[in-house]
Amino acid sequence: MVSRRRLLAAGAAGSAAVLGPAGWTSGRAAAAVAPLDARDIPKYVTPLRIPPAMPAVATDAERDTYEIAVRQFRQQILPPSWPRTTVWGYGSTAHPDSFGYPAPSIVARVGRPVRVTWVNQLVDGRGDYLPHLLPVDPSLHWANPAGGAEGRDRHGRWDGSPQGYRGPVPQVVHVHGAHSTQDSDGHSEAWFLPVARDLPPDFAVSGSAYREFRSRFVERCGLRWTPGSATFEYANDQRPCTLWYHDHTLGLTRENIYAGPAGFYLLGGGDDLPDGVLPGPAPARGDAPNTAYHDIPLMIQDRSFTADGELRYPRRYSGGGDGAPTWVPGFSASTMVVNGRTWPTLTVRRQRYRFRLLNGCNSRFLLLSVVANATARPARPVLPVWQIGSDGGFLPEPVPHERVTLGPAQRVDAIVDFTDVPAGTELYLVNEGPDGMYDGGRPGVDFAPADPHTTGQVLRFVVTDATGVDPSVPPERLRLPSHPRLGTAQRVRRLSLNERMSDGSMIMLLGVLDERGRGLPLRWSDPVTEQPTLGDTEEWEVRNFTRHVHPIHLHQVQFELLGRGHSGRLRPDPGERGRMDTVLAYPWEVTRIRARFDLPGRYAWHCHLLEHEDKEMMRPLNVLPRGGAATGDGGALGVPEKPPTASTDAG
Repeated sequence: MVSRRRLLAAGAAGSAAVLGPAGWTSGRAAAAVAPLDARDIPKYVTPLRIPPAMPAVATDAERDTYEIAVRQFRQQILPPSWPRTTVWGYGSTAHPDSFGYPAPSIVARVGRPVRVTWVNQLVDGRGDYLPHLLPVDPSLHWANPAGGAEGRDRHGRWDGSPQGYRGPVPQVVHVHGAHSTQDSDGHSEAWFLPVARDLPPDFAVSGSAYREFRSRFVERCGLRWTPGSATFEYANDQRPCTLWYHDHTLGLTRENIYAGPAGFYLLGGGDDLPDGVLPGPAPARGDAPNTAYHDIPLMIQDRSFTADGELRYPRRYSGGGDGAPTWVPGFSASTMVVNGRTWPTLTVRRQRYRFRLLNGCNSRFLLLSVVANATARPARPVLPVWQIGSDGGFLPEPVPHERVTLGPAQRVDAIVDFTDVPAGTELYLVNEGPDGMYDGGRPGVDFAPADPHTTGQVLRFVVTDATGVDPSVPPERLRLPSHPRLGTAQRVRRLSLNERMSDGSMIMLLGVLDERGRGLPLRWSDPVTEQPTLGDTEEWEVRNFTRHVHPIHLHQVQFELLGRGHSGRLRPDPGERGRMDTVLAYPWEVTRIRARFDLPGRYAWHCHLLEHEDKEMMRPLNVLPRGGAATGDGGALGVPEKPPTASTDAG
């Protein structure tokens, strides 16, 4: 067990550094830094941090303009007086105090474009590149800058270092759930390195798709990208909803996001309800200090730490044998972090609150409820969580939940009503998801819930008296905006989720179905099979041949869930009847969705278990101009085409 004295000494020794490697990045062997026992960390001693609005660098009649960089810094994630943690995070280059984990929220309006120049500033005070905070397995199919122009975006090689790849870190930002053109989507092969004085001359400074998308953006917007950056524009031509932005580098997403760079993208306006109907306000640009918010985004993540307060991520899977950092098939950390702080407290008044719940974990599924006893299991909910929206905006009507299920990357727009809770009451947001892979089912019946003393607790609410009349409408009386359903599909696409052995471990792969209805696994580099025609609506039948639940994310579109179950015909739950960009595909079931593809170009679809995504569970999604040839299993309704042949290296 780690002593308190040792922790304080480690914090004092490391607290002076603002930039530069720390913890695992210092070159010390992982075994030299003991893991921090999560049970030793005091809970509910830190107030919840509410991310402010990201400052803009320009606002005019046409758009809001931002310049946002990713940098390395130290932040107090563990309780005060404990060591600070080295993390990465986004912030405005014109506002040095804005950098944080999570980052400030980009606050946008429907119909008003936002232009962001994303800058990779992972360099130290001398201008030298910073290596990754975590050990990087270079043998994956990943960005691989060390491979040069010919070897980038391919499998790399291990050079014998126990930390793996130690070069400059590639970055590219994806606004998850945004209706984006291809040049602004954050394609995994459009990454870029920082401008650093010591970049090796034989390294590739950008991904294989970077130049293409840079040219397309110049043609579309008349603005050139500068080295070490990419400029994206978001039209915000979709429903008001809760989006988020994060890194999406090929084969490195799991570790880049774990290091910290992520933030909310809050899209309001459009058919949003009139002011006062829903709880508010939410953070906005120009807010006065100490503004009381009743519309609060909550980014829930799990993290593990070393004794000196640094992030801890598995260096190797037990199947590894030669000392190289090795990809792990999944990871559940030991500590719950909300908005960048371990087990915080939120003081609420006896009023209604709107919470934008985001599962920002790499692999952990969350089953959330509000209870009076933090450790009692099974959990006994005392307040309903009223869901009013999902990934893509409002539901047809409010849905009360005793327990909310959130897979990685999913969002739930919710209202919790504290009006009738006596002042002085303490309530808890708890998690009954498993401390491991999620296969579906009920906590305590089909699987053991998360440790009630650590990862089973998330956030404490302390209720105080109201200071005035709450103007918001009780959730059970809300009338939410209605939207037409998507039209008839032009074709059905039959897809598969598969598992197979590779290099001594089980990996998951996307794919199609063969002539006998069996899963045919495919990798990122295999011929493209998902190529909808521009303007078409398609139904996708995703058959899960694995033992686990997978959150499946499609870029560009917000889709509808049509059905589940062994036939794919079971009606979705009420909380799944809005638009979604990430859907849970359950084991041995068919998940049926409907989407309309109305932007041409190169995109992707993938599992959002980040360890799976980085190990080939991602496939290209190309939207063809009208008149292009149909490909893959996208034949006419009810007529599957002959599937492709799997690549020779699919195993």
